[in-house]
Amino acid sequence: MTSRGTTGLLIPRTNIPDLSGSKSSEGASLVDQSIPRAAETGHVGLLIVNADDWGQDVLTTNKILECSAQGAVSSVSGMVFMEDSERAATLATERGIETGLHLNFVTPFSASSCPAGLLEHQQRLARYLMRRRLAQVIFHPGLMHSFEYVVAAQFDEFHRLYGADPEKVDGHYHMHLCANVLLQRLIKPGTIVRRNFSFESGEKSMWNRLYRKLVDRSLARRHRITDCFFSLPPLEPLSRLQRIYSLARKSVVELETHPVNAEEYRYLAGGEIFRQAGDVRIGRPSSLSWRARSGEKNRL
Repeated sequence: MTSRGTTGLLIPRTNIPDLSGSKSSEGASLVDQSIPRAAETGHVGLLIVNADDWGQDVLTTNKILECSAQGAVSSVSGMVFMEDSERAATLATERGIETGLHLNFVTPFSASSCPAGLLEHQQRLARYLMRRRLAQVIFHPGLMHSFEYVVAAQFDEFHRLYGADPEKVDGHYHMHLCANVLLQRLIKPGTIVRRNFSFESGEKSMWNRLYRKLVDRSLARRHRITDCFFSLPPLEPLSRLQRIYSLARKSVVELETHPVNAEEYRYLAGGEIFRQAGDVRIGRPSSLSWRARSGEKNRL
C-alpha cells in the first residue's frame, strides 16, 4: 500500500435540497478569474483532501482516522455536540489532525450533554431549512436569533474541545452558505470558508451558476476561500478525477470526502488516490501561504 506521511436526519436525506451540486461535478475545472487566487503569486498547487463529519459517531470518526493515518486525508471538519465529538477532539489533538468546524443545523445534536434549549433552536432551523428546496437561499428575519444562537454555541463548544477557534469553517450539507449565515455575518472575517462546488458552463442552469458565483465573490470579500471545490465521488469516470488532480497542480483545490461511505474509504485507505494523483501535493490548509488581506475585505 502506498502511504503518505450518521445519526438520523430530522428530515430524510432524500428530501435534502440539491444545492450542493455533489451529483454533477464531472468536468468542473474552471477557476473564477474575478476572485483573487488563494495563494501568493508563484505558489504551486495544493490538493486539500478534507473529510467531513469528524466526531459525528464512532464509526465515522474511525473511518476518517484510518484514512488520515495513511495520509489520504489532510484535514477534517469536526462536528460538535455529537456522540463522538469529545473523543474525536482528543484524537485530533493527540495526533495533530487539522480540524475545522462543521456547522450543523439539520442533523440532531446527539451528545448527552447538549443543552435542551440548543436542541430546540436547532429543530426550529431544521424545520425551516428542510421545508422547501430553496429555503436556504431566502433570508428569514424571524430566525435571526436562532441562527445566531446555534452558530455561537457551536463556535464556543469547538473552542472548549480544541482549545482554539476554528481556522476553517464549512457546513453539514453545506448549510453554512444559507442566506441567514451569510447576511448576518456569523462567521468572523479572515476564516477559511468552504465555497460552492465548482462547475463548468453548461453543468448547471445559468441562474444556478450566477447565484453560486455571487455567493463565492461575497465570501471572498470577507474570508479566505480555495480556488475550486469538488466532491470526491463519483469515482467514475476516471477522467473526472484526473481533471481535478491536474487542476490541483496549479491551483488550490479542496476535495470533500466522507470515508464512512465504503467506496470512498476503499479509494482513500487503499492508496488509489496516490496512484491516480501522482505528484500532486496533498496538504493541509495551514500549509498554504494564504494571500494576506486585512479587515472586512480579508480575501485569499
